[in-house]
Amino acid sequence: MTFAEKLQMLRAQNGYSQEMLAEQLNVSRQAVSKWELGGTLPDTDKAVAISRFFEVSLDYLLKDTIQINMSDSLDRAIIRFLSAAKDMDEISDELIEIMRDGTIDAAERVRILEIMDTLDEISVIIDEIKHKMSEE
Repeated sequence: MTFAEKLQMLRAQNGYSQEMLAEQLNVSRQAVSKWELGGTLPDTDKAVAISRFFEVSLDYLLKDTIQINMSDSLDRAIIRFLSAAKDMDEISDELIEIMRDGTIDAAERVRILEIMDTLDEISVIIDEIKHKMSEE
């Protein structure tokens, strides 16, 4: 998912028009439109403001893809997997807590998307490990 797609989704999920978001960020509606269309990216200070406003990480906002380094050794790939997966118990507990009341609010939706990004990253690393193991 690109920055543009994430911004549009966050804005819509939180019930903001482009104009309302622009006012909150002290920019023009056209600036928000350009960001959502992928024509431009916000300056660093505005990206930080967006991150704070929607309570999401800059990492989540700005990362489009996961970089895979196929020249890494199998050992390094496994270490990256363990590092990415170390918080799985916390993630599981957090998902259970989100689902407990039977409703998902806008902030919980954003957090679920962040969790899904983490799980996607872990999946990519697992695929890399499988590939490296088949080479050996």
